[in-house]
Amino acid sequence: MKLYPDKLDAHLAKQCAPVYLLHGDEPYQLMELGDRLRTYARGAGFDERQVLIANEDADWASFREAADSMSLFAEKRIIELRLPTGKPGRTGGEVLKQYCANPAADVLLIITSAKLDRGGSSSAWFKAIDKVGVTIGVWPIEPAKLKPWLKTKLAGHGLIASDDAIALITERVEGNMLAASQEVERLALLYPQGELSAEQVLAAVADSARYSIGDLVQAALAGQSARAVRIVRGLRDEAVAPVLILWALSQEIRSGARAAEAHERGVSVDAALKGAGVWPSRATPLKAAMARHTAVSWLSMLAATSQLDRLIKGQAAGDVWDSFESLSVQLCAGSEIKLPIDQAAL
Repeated sequence: MKLYPDKLDAHLAKQCAPVYLLHGDEPYQLMELGDRLRTYARGAGFDERQVLIANEDADWASFREAADSMSLFAEKRIIELRLPTGKPGRTGGEVLKQYCANPAADVLLIITSAKLDRGGSSSAWFKAIDKVGVTIGVWPIEPAKLKPWLKTKLAGHGLIASDDAIALITERVEGNMLAASQEVERLALLYPQGELSAEQVLAAVADSARYSIGDLVQAALAGQSARAVRIVRGLRDEAVAPVLILWALSQEIRSGARAAEAHERGVSVDAALKGAGVWPSRATPLKAAMARHTAVSWLSMLAATSQLDRLIKGQAAGDVWDSFESLSVQLCAGSEIKLPIDQAAL
């Protein structure tokens, strides 16, 4: 059965399933759910614990051996199986199906997985787990829900945070609950119990935002220049491959250029986007960007992506990350910002 994260305690008060699958891309919630399951299991007499990581087919043989073996030290055992990619593969899928058909009575199996794609959540092995056990999906928390969560967390340490202080923490951690929890712990160590101001938070909280290439694309198309620049710098600090960032930005800019040219020929915006091969889910952000740009502006940015490609390949002089910032600001603002051109490369 599928269960929401906040319903786990109520579920465990009534029953314990033989298998739990925790999946998603929010590390803090996955860790917290795992801790709650382990705490319950220890209280129920599951005294032995074994952790396995399934990356290759050979790892599934280890899991099968662990599940089939008798405990040497306790009657009940916890087996924790980690799926880093969220894809057990054909071998792993068959092993999980076979196990769920007859789960061991003395084993509590806790599977922690990366975010599952549509194929994973509709696969036979997922359905086998869902039939005999419990599946819990977690997602990044929305800012509106993060604020009361932060306030409660801080209150648990005796800190009464102002609305400005909460808003500042929320902005800086950008939905990363693990970073938010760590910052709460740090603030509790730095300051005595009592009121917590925005100035104190600003002095203490590190910029721990978890950025993705998709975040950059969305910010740039939405015209959020300050956030776009901050994300570029975050991606740089996290050593994200520049070629992947360029691919994502180029895809949107190329589509925008095609749609803008068609629109200036008299085609409606919606028809122009459809003609440019833009999926409906991408149409709204691109439409907002089209309101700020002419076809000439889009073509200027397309030329900038070619220059960036040469920079990445070492065929032109310049700083790749400075150029990404310039391109992102241009996409945000609608003004043409030319990248420095290495004449020797032309």
